[in-house]
Amino acid sequence: MAPSVPRTRAAAALRMKQIALDNQDRTIRRLRAQLATERRGLAATKKELEETRVALEASHKAIAGLTEIGLSMSKKIEKMNVKKQVTKANHVECHQKFQARIHEAEDSMQAQHLIIEALVDEKDSLLQTIHGLQEANNAPAPFDGDWEEEPEEEPAEEEIEDIPLGEGEIDDE
Repeated sequence: MAPSVPRTRAAAALRMKQIALDNQDRTIRRLRAQLATERRGLAATKKELEETRVALEASHKAIAGLTEIGLSMSKKIEKMNVKKQVTKANHVECHQKFQARIHEAEDSMQAQHLIIEALVDEKDSLLQTIHGLQEANNAPAPFDGDWEEEPEEEPAEEEIEDIPLGEGEIDDE
C-alpha cells in the first residue's frame, strides 16, 4: 500500500493541477469574451463619439453661419432704420416747406382779396361820384351798361386773274 499512496498523491496533485488549469482556461475564455464584448462596445462608442463630433462640428458651422446672417441682418435693419429716420426727417421738412408755401399762398390770396375788395369799393365810390356829377350837370350817362358793337369790316379780297393754261409760258430761245 505504501507504493500506491505516492501515486495516488501524485495523481491527486496532477488532477488538482489539471482542474486548476481547466478553471484558468475557462476564466481566460470568459475574460477574452468579456474583452471582445468590451472592444465591440468601445468601437461602437468610438463610432458614436465620431458621429457626435461630426454633428457637433456641423452644428457649430450652422450656428456660425446663422450668427453671421443675424449680424448681417442686424446691420441691414440698422441701415434701414437710419434710412427710415432720414426719410421721415425729409418728409417732415418737405411737409413744413409745403405748409409754409400754403400759408404764403393763403396770405397772398387774402391780400389779393383785400385789394380786390378795396378796388371794388373804390370803383363803386367813383361810379357814385360820376353819377353825382352827371346828375348835377344833367349830362347823359357815358356808360349805361349796353355796348354797341361795331361790325368789323372784312378786307376786300384781291381778284386774281385766271391765266389760261398754255399762255404765259416762258420761251428759252
